[in-house]
Amino acid sequence: MSEQEITPGRFRRIAHSLLFWVLLAIVLGALLGQILPTWMIVPFATFNDVFGQFLGFAVPMIILGLVAPAIYELGSSGGKWLLATVGLAYGSTMVAGFGTWGLATLIYPRLLANQAVDQTLSAPANAVGSVLAGNLKLNPVFDVLTALVLAFVLGLGMSAVNANKMGAILLEFRSLMMKVITKVIVPLLPLHILGIFMNMSKSGQFVAVIVTMAKVIIFAFVLTIVMLLLQYSIAGIMAKRNPLTALWGMRDAYITALGTASSAATIPVTVRCARNNGVSSEIADFTIPLCATIHLAGSMIKITAFALALQYIMHFTVTPGQMVSFIVLLGVIMVAAPGVPGGAIAAAQGVLQGVLAFTDPMYGIMVAMYVAVDSFGTATNVTGDGAIAIVVDKLAGGSLGAESSEDVALADSIAKGRKEKYRSTRAKN
Repeated sequence: MSEQEITPGRFRRIAHSLLFWVLLAIVLGALLGQILPTWMIVPFATFNDVFGQFLGFAVPMIILGLVAPAIYELGSSGGKWLLATVGLAYGSTMVAGFGTWGLATLIYPRLLANQAVDQTLSAPANAVGSVLAGNLKLNPVFDVLTALVLAFVLGLGMSAVNANKMGAILLEFRSLMMKVITKVIVPLLPLHILGIFMNMSKSGQFVAVIVTMAKVIIFAFVLTIVMLLLQYSIAGIMAKRNPLTALWGMRDAYITALGTASSAATIPVTVRCARNNGVSSEIADFTIPLCATIHLAGSMIKITAFALALQYIMHFTVTPGQMVSFIVLLGVIMVAAPGVPGGAIAAAQGVLQGVLAFTDPMYGIMVAMYVAVDSFGTATNVTGDGAIAIVVDKLAGGSLGAESSEDVALADSIAKGRKEKYRSTRAKN
């Protein structure tokens, strides 16, 4: 079965399997860290050392492989409604990121008061050292910022000169990087998390970190509800509709996304809900598969909230310039993030470690928390897609006009290129 033919059922199995193994890794890590001697934890620390080096090597290529083709595909169309939808999706993601930063700055001092951990997690090495002890050094071909700049240069350049042959090579490179994510990185993440939580438990930091992150998870969940209310309030004002009624009309998409943990797998249900909300079939068929690829406001909220919490409890000094860069770059990566469970946090590693200087243990905690609550972020993403569909429907007057066939075909191909065959899935549904 190809990446394009992944079914909603398979997405659900992937999500549930990954969640099970991550939760098991957290529990086993906490228990084994208390009872195992240090020498028995060393192999796991060594694996984390090697895996962390591989992640650092692979992530810049993953960013290039995901972002450059996405820009090439979007730039190859001059359709104003495609560009308008992309702008709305990215704007929504930016509001989610900057809003989370602002509210966290106000709330975290009280929410996370007197909760801090020592420097174990912020040190370059784990509490239990690797047998390699720094003897293995796998340098990336280029750094994260270079990867992003190169992705823009290639994506925009190929679109400008219609370099379709080079575009085809990039699309194949994207498929290769997707294989690296789905067949190597995501399957090994639970083992990586196991080693990190064993080290954390051994150093006595497990309870402090888990209690802190539990509070942050609740905070992030509340923010996703606030974000949905904001999105539908704006959509309701523009379309002169009751925002609460429109939001309630997307409940089936929200519930389905909770089960699949994938925006792509929820496309058929999201399209149906958008149509029931009064969005024309033409607009719904265009915006929903496109937004399933590029609109990840819920994921942005989770990653930003968790990252800020880790910085706060570890007394990291982060400048406003760093946070602005982090959110803006993370938004670009979220636009190109793969639509598989755990894929967004894997792709986000570059900015977490490159901009915010996260260590491997800190990134491991981010992965564990993100995957454990992946579903409600995805549910926020797809429900927000419905609000964007309402806005585009209002702006376009219910029709894409002469650009309809070109834009719908391109939006469909973007969704297909990384996820599933939308039209065949919709027909089966």
